[in-house]
Amino acid sequence: MSKKKKEIKWDRLDNTANLFPVIANESMTSVYRISVTLKEDVDGKLLQEALDTVLPLFDVFNVRLKKGVFWYYFETNHKEAPRVTLENTYPCRFLSPYNNRNYLFRVTYYQKRINLEVFHVLTDGLGAITFLKELTYQYLRLAHSELEGRVHNALSSETSLNKEDSYLKYYKKQSVKGYKTEKAYKIKGEALQPNELGVIHGYLDTQKLKEAAKKRGLSINTYLLVVYAYSIYKESLGSQPSKKPICICVPVNLRPYFDSITTKNFFTVVTAVFKPTQEQYSFEEILEIVSKSLKEQVNKENMERLISYGVTNERKLVIRAVPLFIKNIAVKWIYLSSAAANTTTMTNVGNVEISEEYQKYVERFHVILSMTQGQDMKCSIISYQDSLVYTFSSRLKDTSIQKAFFRKLSEEGIPVVIESNGVYYE
Repeated sequence: MSKKKKEIKWDRLDNTANLFPVIANESMTSVYRISVTLKEDVDGKLLQEALDTVLPLFDVFNVRLKKGVFWYYFETNHKEAPRVTLENTYPCRFLSPYNNRNYLFRVTYYQKRINLEVFHVLTDGLGAITFLKELTYQYLRLAHSELEGRVHNALSSETSLNKEDSYLKYYKKQSVKGYKTEKAYKIKGEALQPNELGVIHGYLDTQKLKEAAKKRGLSINTYLLVVYAYSIYKESLGSQPSKKPICICVPVNLRPYFDSITTKNFFTVVTAVFKPTQEQYSFEEILEIVSKSLKEQVNKENMERLISYGVTNERKLVIRAVPLFIKNIAVKWIYLSSAAANTTTMTNVGNVEISEEYQKYVERFHVILSMTQGQDMKCSIISYQDSLVYTFSSRLKDTSIQKAFFRKLSEEGIPVVIESNGVYYE
């Protein structure tokens, strides 16, 4: 008897995802890493077994990227799961759609850490955390006999497999204007070797952070954003005026605003702006300017406007009818133009909650971002239980901004423990 032909499904890329296949390359990979650190060394064979079990349950990850006449699209990938490997290079390297068994993510491990690296075309940080949590649960069930009672081939009840394009669902058809932007100040300096990425993690006590932020009347996220802007101003600009503003991109998870549980990309970006028109701004002055800039943008009305702008442009019939190779040229030009309006990025993936029975095995989580056009330094935030990890990733040799950032937190009464991937000690 002949083997039954495996069903092949196809799916559209979400509104944001259409950008990433166009701009991704070896130096601008559009790959980010979310990792979990356990309280024990990782067994690579068990991790591979866990991935083999979990991957078929996640349609969003179980795909390959295909190129159509007018758009890229996803198709079910029936190959074996990608091979789990021992980490042996820098984070967030390029993920070619034609290697890695055509999968758009990779899983590596090192000592106690499991790394999930994702090509942004698949999903955003929340979608990746969902997958990583289930991969970790399955691994721990295989590694620990006391968890044998747990079902080995099922997902947690709180895990969503929803893969709607929430951009399309929640956008409102309207005439919208484009973004009003100006060219931003750029952080420059001597670069590391090609493909090197310097990583510095700062471990912070969440309660201490909360107290410091509350004292200033800010959320933790806004408070850390202000400290970052202040550090750039002090170290990179030397407290001098600038014709170009410091513009920090802040990705915003849209799910809470629109009651979405999609595992696809569903975020937008707002920009915190500080233009130093005079010398010697105090921390308090920068705090007022940056927090006001952010507050004016982070509201549902503005989120709807940003969604509408992106989706309306995509759905214009004239644009949809343009062949892909021409469309790619236009998309790349638009991206490069908008990239000139950004200094850096700071993203907060949020607090990770682990099912109670697995908590005693999990130490912490990390997030690392890759570099993009004109941004040689980025920051990411993730928290678990009573600890928050603030991570700098950079392709610059100079670390004065990072030092100023953590020094300012220490001055504010927040203890900091620093860890690096070793690039700066070579």
